[in-house]
Amino acid sequence: MCILNFLKMKNLQIKKFAYCLWLFFIANPIFAQPNPGDITAPIKLDNPITVSWLKTNLQKQSPRLILNKEIEKNLKEKLKSDALIQNIYKAIKFNAEEVLKKDIITLDIPVNPNSQKNQLGISRDFLFRINMLAMVFRMEKDQRMLKRLNDEVVAACNFPTWNPKHFLDVGEMSLAIALAIDWTAGNLPKSTIALAKKSLIEKGIKASWPENGSTPSWVNNTNNWNQVCNAGMIAASIAVSELEPELAAKTIYRSIEGMNNALHEYAPDGAYPEGPIYWGYGTQFSVVTAAIFESAFGKDFGLADFPGFKESAVYAMLTVSPSNKLYSYADCNEEAEGYGTFTLSWFAAKTGNKTFLDEKYFLAQPAEIKNFSRLAGAGLVWTAQFSEKGTIPLPMAWKGGGANPVVIFTGGDKNPNGFYFGGKGGRGTVNHGNMDGGSFIFELNGVRWSIDPGNQSYGLLERSGFNLWASCQDCDRWKLLTKNNFGHSTLSVNNQLHVVDGKAEIIDFKDGVQPAATIDLSPTFTGQLKSAQRTFEKEGPASLVIEDKIEISEETKVITWQMLTQADVQIVNGGAILSQDGQTLKLQNLSHPDITVSVISLDPPPLVYDKIIENLKRIEIRIPAWTIENRKTTLKIRLSGE
Repeated sequence: MCILNFLKMKNLQIKKFAYCLWLFFIANPIFAQPNPGDITAPIKLDNPITVSWLKTNLQKQSPRLILNKEIEKNLKEKLKSDALIQNIYKAIKFNAEEVLKKDIITLDIPVNPNSQKNQLGISRDFLFRINMLAMVFRMEKDQRMLKRLNDEVVAACNFPTWNPKHFLDVGEMSLAIALAIDWTAGNLPKSTIALAKKSLIEKGIKASWPENGSTPSWVNNTNNWNQVCNAGMIAASIAVSELEPELAAKTIYRSIEGMNNALHEYAPDGAYPEGPIYWGYGTQFSVVTAAIFESAFGKDFGLADFPGFKESAVYAMLTVSPSNKLYSYADCNEEAEGYGTFTLSWFAAKTGNKTFLDEKYFLAQPAEIKNFSRLAGAGLVWTAQFSEKGTIPLPMAWKGGGANPVVIFTGGDKNPNGFYFGGKGGRGTVNHGNMDGGSFIFELNGVRWSIDPGNQSYGLLERSGFNLWASCQDCDRWKLLTKNNFGHSTLSVNNQLHVVDGKAEIIDFKDGVQPAATIDLSPTFTGQLKSAQRTFEKEGPASLVIEDKIEISEETKVITWQMLTQADVQIVNGGAILSQDGQTLKLQNLSHPDITVSVISLDPPPLVYDKIIENLKRIEIRIPAWTIENRKTTLKIRLSGE
């Protein structure tokens, strides 16, 4: 409605209504279009998807998901000449032969007490099988692979449902079915193809459109569910686009719009808020989506260039320590998952940076490659697209902002002491977050001295009725040692939990020979302290200094400096000596040498629900508030090795 028209209206109420309606449409971000000159407008993926655009621009022939005629030609050329690609394919072929030895996929699998109450493990196994079988069939036209693919697809399509109440299961299953019929390109029986497409429509896509008209939360949320489920719906929609063009177009359009929310989490530097394990999980599906867009439409709609996305490859590599353990913050364990290696290959292909290509992993004997990705078939394709432009080394000091900021110091390529440090800010309410603002891990000479307790089995907790996922201040999650601040190397005040939504930010950072970073922990301790700032400094090639500047308040009773370790601890004047794996580490209390260190055993842990970590203990330095003059104090601790 034109503003000039409604101003001419005689009825005042109509004029008011029309004016309010006009204001709503220009002010509401759903309808308002960003001004091209407005640098504050949010970055968004291009989204031209309509039924007519889809019919005009979609690649008509299969394969068109990750592979197409041109991409496949490149892959086959690399298989003739590139030893790395040849060995990856050997591993895929080895695993395909192993699949042939197994029973057909079924819902009747032994119950694993660690598994969750869903079908995700089945969907993941199925995606693994399809990647191995379909890639070998695609390259060699091996009829054994085709027959087994047919049997697997028919079995999965005959499942009563793909478990839409836990839509990750549907997302991975839909991607697998779509790849199976696409990579076989009409070679499966017509009846199987028809069954597969019907199942993709009924058990996949339509299950994502609830009858009540609501939008599933995963469509627009900011975590890995967004990436996995939208990838599956995009692949499924392309697979059935000729059969159901309207359904396909509206689903792809919705997914592209929703994906913006998850992609924004990578900004500004690539630090993935859910930690390195979930970076591997979520990012591999965003990479799959980009590859599908490129093969099917010839462009990725801006996904690869989303702020922070390419930079996240640096983050992923820096979260692996010299001992090959992960920086295990958030719901993350120390052991890396294999799928991250193939995901990094995509970044290598996009940047030409050989640093991201793990040649050692890919050149191992097929039977010795651990944690082989269930997306290895896709990974083979984009690894074959790598063309070296140079090797850019990883930084020795790096910080990543965003929802869960982290800072990492290393010893670089030449690191005789195996120095590795990771520290973080953030807050408990971030996806898969913990009360770990100000926490740190520290590694020297292959020994992780200060640890993060990492993740623990979701399945065991859920089966016991434990409410793991709610994140209010008093929720069950914070009773767990792996989730609360008492199980992390940080500060605690008054023996209380951290403020769950109090976000600790990195407020200062410098690199160089002695890099340092300062984290403002004040929001973490609202109502407990007036202010707190923690600075980490790499003092030398085998020395880390942690300095806490604190101003107390009327509420402050006691401040506890904590460090979680599995080392043996000997208390000495001014600190402690830690011993582990034939190495020693000196802990020096530089600011309060007269305060005696105390050691609290956490093996066994406080609760029956807690994760058991062998020889776990918490080193504490406790400072009563009444000893602090003028309400201000500085704690300064040095950790130094040989």
